[in-house]
Amino acid sequence: MSETVLSHTEQPAAPDAPETSTATPARRSGTGLALLALLVGAAGVAVGGWGVWQVRQLQGSEQGQGEHLQALNQRADALQQREQQLTAQLASLPPASELEDRRRLVAQLQGDQQRLSQRLETVLGESRKEWRLAEAEHLLRLATLRLSALQDITSAKALVEGADEILREQSDPGAFAAREQLARSLATLNSTQQPDRTGLFLKLAAQRELVQQLSAQSPEFASNADALGALTGDGDGASRWSRWWAEISKYFHIEFNADDNVRPLLSGQSLNQLRLALSLTIEQAQWAALNGEEKVYRQALDDARSVLLANFNADNPQSKAMLDSLNQLADQPVSVVTPDLSESLAAVQAYIQRRHLPAEAEGTKP
Repeated sequence: MSETVLSHTEQPAAPDAPETSTATPARRSGTGLALLALLVGAAGVAVGGWGVWQVRQLQGSEQGQGEHLQALNQRADALQQREQQLTAQLASLPPASELEDRRRLVAQLQGDQQRLSQRLETVLGESRKEWRLAEAEHLLRLATLRLSALQDITSAKALVEGADEILREQSDPGAFAAREQLARSLATLNSTQQPDRTGLFLKLAAQRELVQQLSAQSPEFASNADALGALTGDGDGASRWSRWWAEISKYFHIEFNADDNVRPLLSGQSLNQLRLALSLTIEQAQWAALNGEEKVYRQALDDARSVLLANFNADNPQSKAMLDSLNQLADQPVSVVTPDLSESLAAVQAYIQRRHLPAEAEGTKP
């Protein structure tokens, strides 16, 4: 060490260049070490941050796994409760032998029910046919009643057609005789003309309304007073007398050689009574027209025409028009000879009895 000091002291003039060269590497090495330390520190910080991030990720994953595990535990509890319920239900079920017996009983019951349904359908089918045949018989009875009571050809024809349609639905050759008799009855009904009773009733009602408009027509007389005034001069007594006589002759007239019966004018009360009597006779004719009473209808119209001719002036246009209408209505038919449906009814009843015979024979067999 002393040698080193001496050598430095001995040569003081030339140490500048070597000192500079040794200081520069030292500075460079210190800078490198600093940089290396900085890099090591940054790497340590990065490694620490990455570790913190990994820790947080692990914590989040552990939390999610805990929640998932909790959900799995809940589902396991629910499945365990469901298993307990199923076990209780299975314990309450009957044994296999009893189930087999029940299944066999159900199958037997279904077979019995099917056979019963078939038998019931057969019975109901036959019963339905019997009901329809009873309906056909009832329709023929109604047609007979309509003909005898109201002489209603149209309704009777519709009822007989309904009975024939029921027999056609039977599809039974044994119904041929009954349908043949029904065809004859229908031909007779079609050839019978139905009177227009409703039309006659309405026409008579219109005549009843016109009765209240009938009035007595005052007679007018032809006078020669104008001719008498023409023969005399104007202003003299004869002329005034002729005008006075012409005025008076409008109200009364003296006929010494009258060939016809002179009828007095009707007063108000007498005219109302005659109108009422005429209205009543027309109303009676209306009732007879609706009920097909030919004799009553003719008699009522004869009475109406008699009242009209005996008490109202035949020259009155209203009276004349009503008389013509009553004469036309009197020629209209109100009754008809109705055909007899007893043979058709008897044929249908015989067919129904023949259908019952096989069933009764089967019922009497041992």
